[in-house]
Amino acid sequence: MAKMSHYPSFDVMKERDEWDSHTQDIVTERLRKDTTCQSLQELELATLGAVCRLLVDDDRDNVILYILVHFDQIITSKTGEGQRKTGVPEEKTLIREGLQLLDNKARNEHGAPFDQLEGAEQSEILERLSQGKLQISLEWTALKQKGLFKKLLGTAIDAYCSHPDIWSEIGYAGPAYPRGYVRGDIGQLDPWEAKTEA
Repeated sequence: MAKMSHYPSFDVMKERDEWDSHTQDIVTERLRKDTTCQSLQELELATLGAVCRLLVDDDRDNVILYILVHFDQIITSKTGEGQRKTGVPEEKTLIREGLQLLDNKARNEHGAPFDQLEGAEQSEILERLSQGKLQISLEWTALKQKGLFKKLLGTAIDAYCSHPDIWSEIGYAGPAYPRGYVRGDIGQLDPWEAKTEA
């Protein structure tokens, strides 16, 4: 479903010539349609795709694929993570085990995989997860459940908000480097920034 935009004719990619070549490469790569996930398995992708559609309230395949690839890169990356609470496993393990947990919970309670449930049923499971109230094994403490929800939500939103289509919809003209902002006062826009349309 396409989102309503206050900037329907704005396309952030028309600003690409103002970015340095490295930034152009990074942003253009985000629009590739032939990108695939290297590590996440079919069931994980189906479950994660359904979760992300709910969390970002968007069901466009190209945007969801970009988010899934972002998660996949986390799982395959050798880069360490920042910090996490004691009792919460490393993000790679948390994500993979968490997706299995959500699918198992859906099958046990509703008799179908998570991605095949109605949206209300999916939302209800995610809400209980966010509160640490899923009735599951002792290993999945409230802290661990909340950690999983926070990781899923934060990562999905981070990826979603870095997609060029979303930038265009919110009127974000991309990185200011090296062009920079000149008009910094409230209510003033530089000539290259998106203008609200009726």
